[in-house]
Amino acid sequence: MRLLRRAGIWRKIDKRIHVLNVIDQVSAIPTKARGVFYGWWLVGVSGFVMVITTTPMFHAMGLWFVALESAFGWNRTQLSVAFALTRVEGGILGPVEGYLVDRLGTRRLVFIGLTIMGVGMLAFGQTHSLWMFYVAYLIMALGQGLGSWLPLMTMLNNWFDKRRAMAMGWSNSVSRLGSLLMIPAIAWSIDPEADRLGFRMTATIIGLTLIILAFPLSRLIRNRPEDYGLLPDGETPSHAQSDKAANAEAEDSPTTDASEIGFTVKQAIWTRAFWLISIGHGLTSMVLIAMMAHLAPMLTDRGHSIQTAAFVVTVYSATSMVFQLIGGYIGDRVPKRFALFVFTLIQALAVFILTFGPETLSIAYTFAILFGIGFGGRNPLTVSIRGEYFGRRSFGKIMGVSQVPMNVLLLIAPTMAGILRDIQGNYTTAFGILAVLNVFGAILFLFALKPNLVINDSETIRSGSSQETVNDRR
Repeated sequence: MRLLRRAGIWRKIDKRIHVLNVIDQVSAIPTKARGVFYGWWLVGVSGFVMVITTTPMFHAMGLWFVALESAFGWNRTQLSVAFALTRVEGGILGPVEGYLVDRLGTRRLVFIGLTIMGVGMLAFGQTHSLWMFYVAYLIMALGQGLGSWLPLMTMLNNWFDKRRAMAMGWSNSVSRLGSLLMIPAIAWSIDPEADRLGFRMTATIIGLTLIILAFPLSRLIRNRPEDYGLLPDGETPSHAQSDKAANAEAEDSPTTDASEIGFTVKQAIWTRAFWLISIGHGLTSMVLIAMMAHLAPMLTDRGHSIQTAAFVVTVYSATSMVFQLIGGYIGDRVPKRFALFVFTLIQALAVFILTFGPETLSIAYTFAILFGIGFGGRNPLTVSIRGEYFGRRSFGKIMGVSQVPMNVLLLIAPTMAGILRDIQGNYTTAFGILAVLNVFGAILFLFALKPNLVINDSETIRSGSSQETVNDRR
């Protein structure tokens, strides 16, 4: 990047990006659609985009593994390596994706990401060897990373302030609602014991759908409300100014809300909160990623059909759909770190029950309900707590950098589970370890205090009421 700056090339690229941003900003947008703040329409759009990207890529991962194991005889370790490779990609490109979402905006990244993921799904549909499967999965992961979770959460963080956690909860609930339909459909179509579409045709259909929908979906997206004369949460300028005045008078101090100015990446990574949240998020996501990859194979090992495994996944998706909303509601009213602590402990309890309880279907459904409560409740909070702590200024970049330590941990989980299963013949040790790490992650969330940012000797950006202070002149 320094070489590009010296050559003057980067300046030209930056100007081109600025021109494209201006063109986007003058696009027409209704301030309200049928009386509804446009940000809430974006909640629905973001939820739908996550349905068609995260469901086939992550939530149905175990179903694909069962089909591939039947078709090619690959073991669990070989299958798990595919996901490990995607975490290497995520760790390397996470900061780049964060930079791109802040520079290019969510709209363009959704178009680019959906198109790339569609190409990856088409390649997956032509898989005939292990290396080709790995390449296809890497392409899918690149597209999903560019066009789904990070840019969409950045967009919602821009459009909402006071109702940030609720908006993210609704978005994730919409995605879970779609998963309730998509997961059983994928299981039905790729069932290796039935003569239906098969995994190749199913992947091809999904790939074509992603490519076709990429452009129309991206045109519905707006990056920031201020670009169109709106404010976060749908507030009017007069209301926003009165709220600021009231807050300043109540605190009787020369402070500014962090959500308006916010931390830079450099300032954020100097805080304990950044690392506690990032590592806590990674530790609590390790078991989630391992479950996505190995829950269906684990249940088929116990004698259940792929349809039954899909129904268990559907139950936890349905439960998490409800608790996305409950978690978002709670997170807007109580300290998010306390809510995260409780929900992640429930998630760990679910894994302990599945791992060490009787190998019955009733235990599997008990796990699904508890896991849905824990995962669903914590999911919107892991993102909204970063928005609350670090503001909107560099949210995409901060999220991108925070994915580096997360992806290092996520790289380990599914591969470790696959290796231990191939060695021991079961998942007991693997999921027992991951459940304990989940508890440690919950504790880290609990100690993630809100940081303050000192701009100079007379002004402080307040992101919360803690003793942690970061000076931007460091």
